[in-house]
Amino acid sequence: MVLRVGIAGYGLAGRYFHAPLLKGCGFEIAAILTSNQLRASHASMDFPGVRVVATMQEMLTHQLDLVVVASANLAHAEQAAAALNAGIPVVVDKPMGRNFEETKSIVELSNKLGVPVSTFFNRRWDSDALTIKKVIASGALGHIHRMDSRFERFRPEVNKDSWRENMSAEDGGGQLLDLQPHLISTAIDWFGRAELVTATVRSIRGAADDDSVLVLRHDNGVMSYLSASAVVGAPGPRIRILGSKGALVINDLDPQEALLRAGKFPEGGIWTEPTTSTAHIYRGTEVEEITGEAGNYGHFYLAVASAINNGTPWPVSNEDALLVASIIDKARIIGTHA
Repeated sequence: MVLRVGIAGYGLAGRYFHAPLLKGCGFEIAAILTSNQLRASHASMDFPGVRVVATMQEMLTHQLDLVVVASANLAHAEQAAAALNAGIPVVVDKPMGRNFEETKSIVELSNKLGVPVSTFFNRRWDSDALTIKKVIASGALGHIHRMDSRFERFRPEVNKDSWRENMSAEDGGGQLLDLQPHLISTAIDWFGRAELVTATVRSIRGAADDDSVLVLRHDNGVMSYLSASAVVGAPGPRIRILGSKGALVINDLDPQEALLRAGKFPEGGIWTEPTTSTAHIYRGTEVEEITGEAGNYGHFYLAVASAINNGTPWPVSNEDALLVASIIDKARIIGTHA
């Protein structure tokens, strides 16, 4: 059965991540919600014949099997609730809510109505993420005690047109809500539940928070150091995992984002272009190159389709969405007063 999907929001997330992945995984893009005329023209150009609508109420009339909320963080809760109340399953781009209470309200409504909701923690299907899980399972690193994970960029000037860089935290702006969910969600996927030990959250450029470091202690004893910043002139390795038998180092970002931005998509849920990141295991002066696992964000939406059609589990649990939101809330309290 071909599933009909409506996409709320057609900016960066909607146009360059969700729409091509949904198309590649066999969904029918039935409706796109945007009030921006330029983005509406993009939607019509990308999907001729698609219904481009200006309100959530209108989008919900188009016999949808799924709603994807890819709008600004400020609108996530309201749009997700509208779809859930209409009996339509929902995928919300990360973060699900701007804070723990908002995230909790979405999850509780989903549970009350018996209508599923899930979060798009796509970086769990990066090449580096899948490679890390394979290496951890192999035991090649021995007893793991520490992980460093980074999303570091050098953008010394604030983009005045970006809500992510200009909106207040209360309205959903800042890197703590934009990039740290990727780092936290992958950390707990690899090493299990965690609590925040300490954090720093700062605005270096004078707009929304743009520089943060979070330290997590996982229940299994692993310590995760998570850095997200727009003002790092010399970014460190993307990921470094330290164990008793060696260290795994991955320097490069997964290539899927660049492919999606170039207009490519995983046809049939499978990439034909290379989607692997290079990885190395260091043992002092000895270096071993590891063949990376192929990344595939399409696996998320293939799992969503199976969940809707066959009742299989959704790809991201709401427990993880709530844990990520809780850690972010605590980091904002601790970090801004550090």
